[in-house]
Amino acid sequence: MSSDRHAQKIVVAGASSLLGAEVKTLLEESRFAGWDLRLVDEENVAGTLTQAGGEATLIQRIEEDTFHGARFAFLTGSTEFAKQCLGPAKQAGTVILDFSRASLSDPNATPWFPKIAALSGKSVDKKSRVFSIFSAGATAISSLALALRRAGLQRLVALLFQPVSEAGREGIEELETQTSQLLSFQSVGQQVFDAQAAFNLMSCYGRESRHNLQRQLLQMRAEVSAALGDPALDANIAMNLVHAPVFYGQAFSAWASLEAGSDAGKLKQLCVDAGFVFVAGDAPPPSNVSVAGESTILLSDPQPDAAQQVSYWFWGAADNLRFPAASACKLAEWLDS
Repeated sequence: MSSDRHAQKIVVAGASSLLGAEVKTLLEESRFAGWDLRLVDEENVAGTLTQAGGEATLIQRIEEDTFHGARFAFLTGSTEFAKQCLGPAKQAGTVILDFSRASLSDPNATPWFPKIAALSGKSVDKKSRVFSIFSAGATAISSLALALRRAGLQRLVALLFQPVSEAGREGIEELETQTSQLLSFQSVGQQVFDAQAAFNLMSCYGRESRHNLQRQLLQMRAEVSAALGDPALDANIAMNLVHAPVFYGQAFSAWASLEAGSDAGKLKQLCVDAGFVFVAGDAPPPSNVSVAGESTILLSDPQPDAAQQVSYWFWGAADNLRFPAASACKLAEWLDS
């Protein structure tokens, strides 16, 4: 079954999540304002009161007919919940925009971020039924690798800093609580991360935490591999993910080794063509604070490595919620055009 191209129904699955709320807000500000917006989520949050189209509405649980007649389904919740939604949404013929990474193992899913076709040289099939919407971090590293390939990229090493909002509202609340407790010289609660998240950098969370940085890194790495589609290029990229004691924003640092003949001006233009936005030369470098509300990835000018020839450092940041939400809305608008 295929969805009615003229249908004006959209399902946001995982609507209570931070990303779900961001998607809902952007949809209401887009050309889809006025469409029938259905908000659904897992059983334990079904019945939560929220707003849609300026009116009070309840987040509903998944029903047999939830996706029937829907033009698009935005899967913004957990990977496990998204897997529950994929089957019914496919059966209903709905076009699926998956943020959860549940579709990464689907060979028929189409990787997506705004510049992927131009950078990879592969066209995006407008008739695809499932799109994997890339995270801000994966988009940044994929775009950087594909852009620098045109400058003879030899090696790319990236370190990404994970904000607590990737763990949802509970992650934000725990960082708030721990910060207050530590400033009051109290012992901190560790229910979410099983570790001190405040004023601390970590390579992993505690053993009792249900959030796992290594698993998230592997998922992000799978996104990058799907975007590149080139095993030789993929083999020359290394990534790591660390916890940062910040609420929002994905900051990253990357080092690139290139062929002789590359200079900062050429690299900057390649990055602009890839969709990056550079901050003004006299402006502060991008940070998790400065990118709040931005739908683009910001970069500082590439800096030559002090010891390695034809090697450059890149520093950038993106809003980890707004960027993927805006990316998916752009995709939906293109598919509906």
